[in-house]
Amino acid sequence: MVSWLLNLVWMSLLTALSPWLVYRRFVQRKSIGDWGQKLLGRFPVRTGAARCVWLHAVSVGEVLQLPQIVAELKRRDPSMDVVISATTTTGFGVARQKFPNAIVVYWPLDFSWAVSAAFSRLRPNLVVLVELELWPNFLRVARQRQIPVALVNGRITERSVRGYRRIRPVIRWMLSRLEWIAVQNAVYARRFEELGGPTERIQITGSVKFDGVETERDNPRTGRFRELLGIQGHPPIFLAGSTHAPEERFAVVAWQAAQKVFPNLRLVLAPRHAERFDEVARLVREELGLALIRRSALPDANSGTTPESPDKIDDSKVPAVILLDSLGELSACWGLADVAFVGGSLTDRGGQSMIEPAAFGAALLFGPNTWNFADMVSSLLERQAAEVVTDGMDLARRIVECLKDPTAAAERGSRARELVLESQGATSRTVSGIMKILDEGKDAESEKPETRRRVAA
Repeated sequence: MVSWLLNLVWMSLLTALSPWLVYRRFVQRKSIGDWGQKLLGRFPVRTGAARCVWLHAVSVGEVLQLPQIVAELKRRDPSMDVVISATTTTGFGVARQKFPNAIVVYWPLDFSWAVSAAFSRLRPNLVVLVELELWPNFLRVARQRQIPVALVNGRITERSVRGYRRIRPVIRWMLSRLEWIAVQNAVYARRFEELGGPTERIQITGSVKFDGVETERDNPRTGRFRELLGIQGHPPIFLAGSTHAPEERFAVVAWQAAQKVFPNLRLVLAPRHAERFDEVARLVREELGLALIRRSALPDANSGTTPESPDKIDDSKVPAVILLDSLGELSACWGLADVAFVGGSLTDRGGQSMIEPAAFGAALLFGPNTWNFADMVSSLLERQAAEVVTDGMDLARRIVECLKDPTAAAERGSRARELVLESQGATSRTVSGIMKILDEGKDAESEKPETRRRVAA
């Protein structure tokens, strides 16, 4: 009965959203994903008897945390099947790119029939949720089928906690259905406990975001981007990444102001969301009247080949703005940055992850609104490894300061890099917890009477 009441609620919400979905699909011509998978659970049928872990990542940021986890799982059990799911279309696209040998699907909407069909077709031994994604029907069906669900790299902001307090009984019920809650730090552990997470199932494992990040600027991927973008020599580069409106405008204003002191300063813009790539291109070309080089117009950097005649940036002219309008490539491009601004921090978004630019030792800047990454920001500021800017002109002033005193900027970047290196190791702890649940499930399966009868026969 509860499942069907939830179905009714979800169907009402879906009906209310249908005009927006139609507008997005047919007017904006944007993908809304595979609705056979989302609404009906029409996933590929997994065959064979290998153990299977279903890893769920909401969007791009969570998907990019998975490669090191998957690699470690496969190292410990090469025969293991891996399923990757994502909620957003951009997350799904990056997952397909990053995991060509895995089953990649959309997360099913929380209708009981879609979830049941998904479990029947995929037959996972364990579901692993990245950071936080809880749905009641999914957890009910998983419990009915005796499929454990774990949460890894768990994090929850203070703002989210305030919202969840209003439905604390529901959140407590869902958290009680989790076999294991692996969180990034003690602050998040206390928040999960406050919301009703079973204390004995909560473990601090650290953040897997620190693992697998590149820390050497002379790595092949970053080098290929330098060649691809036609950046000759070593001009100073300012990269504004994971930006939200109006941060691209702030970054261009800051760049133009800093150019008065450093005329050869380059600017790379990397908007957070793919649907804003064209919007940012129009801002640069049409509103601001500046030359623009789009990553999408250049050959594929992932091919490992160098174009015969890439577009060059003429040092004798005002450098063009470079727009990184691609998915999954920002991590390598951060290695180009002498000065890095992390977006979502001069808006009400609450910031974006600054781990990758910190790992490269860039002179790190971000705005004051970083509550989504309060622990990381606190650690960076305590070590004097980053600076906070208030607006576009303050951003320009800080860029000039960094370029005028490269030694001080490099020392600040080095402290940021050291913080990342000291924080690594969460992947191993996380995978050990996953394997423990799988092994316990295997032992429990072997103890079932029907299993013993099959073995005896």
